[in-house]
Amino acid sequence: MMRIGHGYDVHRFGAGRPLVLGGVHVPCDRGLVGHSDADVVAHALMDAILGALRAGDIGALFPDTDPAYAGVDSLVLMARVADLACERGWKVVDADCTIAAQAPKLAGYREAMRKNMARALGVSVESVGVKATTTERLGFVGREEGIAAWAVVLLDRA
Repeated sequence: MMRIGHGYDVHRFGAGRPLVLGGVHVPCDRGLVGHSDADVVAHALMDAILGALRAGDIGALFPDTDPAYAGVDSLVLMARVADLACERGWKVVDADCTIAAQAPKLAGYREAMRKNMARALGVSVESVGVKATTTERLGFVGREEGIAAWAVVLLDRA
């Protein structure tokens, strides 16, 4: 038996914060605003896994009203989501993520993101895909107001 899940997340830019994507600190003059480290790609992938598990979303599991999650590393939360999948008898077979960002350019950070998220999930790097695109200056991403990410995941019984 297999299941698929889809995740989406978006965060706006804000001054005075680091830009963290897939666990990688990307050099940028601003970061993303959020209760945790605002790692939009990690959040999308966690929501995809939780969706496949039929376990709600990261907001329900790690509420932004809980001070324990203030500034937390999203890869720590991703490892907890992977543990939850394992506890429920599932394993991640494959995941694919798309990041929409007008700036900064992300191609040089793709492999590090894949490695970081694979490590957090306890899978091989070949099981995690990451790609980045722009929106041709359209919408909030194109105006450089924030970054969006989508993820899909395939789970199989462990």
